[in-house]
This record gives sequence, C-alpha cells and structure tokens, in this order.
Amino acid sequence: MIEAKHFLWKVAGKVGVITLNRPERKNPLTFESYSELRDLFDRLKKENQVKTIVVTGAGGNFCSGGDVHEIIGPLTQMKMPQLLEFTRMTGDLIKAMRHCPQPVIAAVDGVCAGAGALVALFSDLRYGAPDARVAFLFTRVGLAGCDMGACAMLPRVIGQGRAAELLYSGRSFSAEEGLAWGFFNRLSSPALPAAMEMAQSLAAGPTFAHAMTKKMLHQEWNAGLDEAIEMEAQAQAVCMQTQDFQRAYAAFAAKKKPVFEGN
Repeated sequence: MIEAKHFLWKVAGKVGVITLNRPERKNPLTFESYSELRDLFDRLKKENQVKTIVVTGAGGNFCSGGDVHEIIGPLTQMKMPQLLEFTRMTGDLIKAMRHCPQPVIAAVDGVCAGAGALVALFSDLRYGAPDARVAFLFTRVGLAGCDMGACAMLPRVIGQGRAAELLYSGRSFSAEEGLAWGFFNRLSSPALPAAMEMAQSLAAGPTFAHAMTKKMLHQEWNAGLDEAIEMEAQAQAVCMQTQDFQRAYAAFAAKKKPVFEGN
C-alpha cells in the first residue's frame, strides 16, 4: 500500500490522485516532496490496481516550483557535489514519471511555475483551468532554461520557436495560449473534474495497451522512422496476445461494448 507524507495521495477506483498540498504557499516543492514524488512514481511500476494517475494542487493553484526558502536558499550554500546530487534527483523524478506505465494527467489551476511547470510538461496529458498561468521561469532566478529536460520536451510539445522564447524569457503564458499551442489538451473550470473524467475513461480501457503506447511514445523519440515502425510492429504483436484484444473482438462480433480488464 502506497502512503505519502509530503503531499496527499488517494486512490479513487482505479485512479491514483496526487495533490500537492501547501496551498498557503501555492504548493511549492521541497527536498522531501521531490524525493517522495520520485519514489512514488517508481513504486507505481508494480501497482497493478492503479491504472491512471492525476496530479493536481490544492487551493486553486498547481505548483509554484521549488520553495524559495526551503530549496533555493540552501542551494546557494552548497558545493558542486551537493548541487549535482540535487539536480540529478529532480531529473530522476521526471524519469520516474516517464517510466511508470500508467498515463499521468496534470490538472492545472492557477500558478504552474518552475519545477511545477516541468511536472505538468512531462505528464502525458494536461488539462488546464482558464486561470492557469504557466512559466518556465528559471532564467529569472539566474539559471538556465534547460532544467529537468525542458529543452528536450517543450519544443516537442509546442514547437521550437515558442519553446525558445519561453525558456529564454521566463515569462508566463495564459491558458488560452497553452491550448492554442498544444500544451493543454483541454480547458475546464476547474481542471480537476475533466482530468478525472479522462483518467477514469483510460482506467476502464485496455491498460496494458495504454502502457505500451506510453512506452513507445517515450522510446521512439530517438528512433529513425524505419526503426520506429519496427518497434511498433513488435509492440502491436505483443498487444495482440492479450485477453483484452480477444475481448474487444468478441464484443465487436456480439455488437456489444468491450469491457477491458487490463490483461
């Protein structure tokens, strides 16, 4: 059974819900919450009853990034080995999100900045509220925009030119801009109900196949077209051996809606 100390964790049916829960500070991350989030996503690899994940924030905001006093201040006093240990740990959170088999959906209200913007970016789907403001603000505190994989992923989501402007300037963008650019899949006020609806829909689907889709989306980044086509041929052949594939055909033949069980 998964438990959490530095954020809220609950399972609603087959959907796991992570709620960043420091609303008085707009839900900033700390050293402890970073590492606990990383560990939770690692454990989800073996959590067969949780089919999808939703990440949200309490109090009308998603996440304001690393806590200024609990992270930024201490970092100014650290030497290179400690700094590298921290930056690698934050990257390990992103890797854990990408390697857990469950689709991850971000429900973004209000402030979504810094590391919070990276958690949203590396979710598989993003649902935003009309008041959402997203900022990759690292240059505004004297750091490079290349944090936690931002320079690799943001251009893939919204395009190279837009990503470069945001990563150089550190400015925030609106929910409407995010929707037009493809950062947000949908806007809803608030964001969480729409995200939960999608999560529940995916959880009721062929979850083995969803996991394979996520794996291919990740692995094919660095593949050539011929290699990608072969990877997908093998992945689809594996999925064709599942019981869910058999159930889908039987339901189609009987003119019924398939009921998937994830195996």
